[in-house]
Amino acid sequence: MGRVAIVTGAGRGIGREHALLLAKEGLHVVVNDVDNEPAQEVVDAIAAAGGKAVTHTGSVADWATAQSLVQQAIDEFGQLDVVVNNAGILRDSYLASTEEAQFDAVIAVHLKGHFAVMHHAAAYWKAESKAGRQPNGAIINTTSISGTTMPNPGQTVYGAAKAGIAAMTLVAAMEMERYGVRVNAIAPIARTRLTLATPGMGTMFAEEVPEGEFDAFDPSNIAPAVAYLVSEKCPFTGKVFTVQGGAISLLEGWTTVGTVETHGPWDPAELGEQLAAWA
Repeated sequence: MGRVAIVTGAGRGIGREHALLLAKEGLHVVVNDVDNEPAQEVVDAIAAAGGKAVTHTGSVADWATAQSLVQQAIDEFGQLDVVVNNAGILRDSYLASTEEAQFDAVIAVHLKGHFAVMHHAAAYWKAESKAGRQPNGAIINTTSISGTTMPNPGQTVYGAAKAGIAAMTLVAAMEMERYGVRVNAIAPIARTRLTLATPGMGTMFAEEVPEGEFDAFDPSNIAPAVAYLVSEKCPFTGKVFTVQGGAISLLEGWTTVGTVETHGPWDPAELGEQLAAWA
């Protein structure tokens, strides 16, 4: 039996490339998307190339849908080895203009969607481990430079969700190690519907590349890193990487860059002078 992977948001863009390459690498793939038609097209492409895949339609922001996604992988292929959390949406607006529905939608799809699939997969892997069938599993989450190294105006909610995913990845890696599951995250930089719609960035991503030259923003450039990170011999866990074209960078989170101390209670009147070096 080949290894089994779930890829969310796999009907288009980066997720599609993940699903196609994982299938080419010999994994059986559950292709999830909120839209059935593009998901089925990916499944058909995998089948035409000799691979095995099935479609799962629905939003991972729904707890029961996420559970059915994990269960379908187990029912169809007998096991689950890999989760690639890729599904995402964009509802950009400035802080003062953001409506509650926009906030709820972005947090639901990105943050809750990642967590929901991870939760149900983790419950399965925990049970497998306790039954003496120690997994060799992998989770790949999708964060963004908007939530890590390059905050972008208009993406207060999106950036917060993506930063949350990065933090969630680090904690999940600590928790899942005992069950034989590695957890990493990528911050992909590629041409997708989301990046083309990002204020200030869409023009850059839309630029045409002369024929024969390497297209650094092609979404297919991201999938090889994911294929490696989910491989059984990959040693990494609890890491966050940016992936773009021919470049992969390792990211690290918040670090202490300076400390001031007092031997007694702080005096607000003196803090301005004490913290002046950081202004």
